[in-house]
Amino acid sequence: MKHIVKIFVVTFFALISTHSFAEQKVVILDLTYVLNQSKAGKGAQEFLKKTYDANLKRFEDIEKKLKKEEGDLLAKKNVLSKEEYGKSMNELRKKFSDYQTDRRSAIDNLTAKRAQAREALLKELDPILGAYVKENSISLVIDKKITLGGQPGNDITAAIVEKLNKSLPSLNLK
Repeated sequence: MKHIVKIFVVTFFALISTHSFAEQKVVILDLTYVLNQSKAGKGAQEFLKKTYDANLKRFEDIEKKLKKEEGDLLAKKNVLSKEEYGKSMNELRKKFSDYQTDRRSAIDNLTAKRAQAREALLKELDPILGAYVKENSISLVIDKKITLGGQPGNDITAAIVEKLNKSLPSLNLK
């Protein structure tokens, strides 16, 4: 008799939970795609890429110049006195240290701008997503990268990108 009661209770709860899940609407959002393919996201990526390329070229030029100076100094090692050679070597070391500091600073600045762009996009995306969820009676939004599958009709990525493009056509990164 105890087993029959347990089976009845388990079956009853299973039916109730199945009924409550049937009313909930679960959708999928590819957040990476939204951040990378929206107009503002693409613009931010282009700006960051141009800045990175410009920094890379500038630092390669400086590095070549420093290597040339080092080669010239080593060639003059026997001609210069120890004091002059030591002084020139210290100046070269200081230039190299400044170069490394500048390079680290540029990389940190670029990283901060990337984080700033992502934060601005997410800040703008939050109310858009909230309104979309409310309008369409959605119970749960899941990021696509953690899902294994689903119906294509449950993917709201394109609609969200469209709304984000209308709301935020570009980011002002400088």
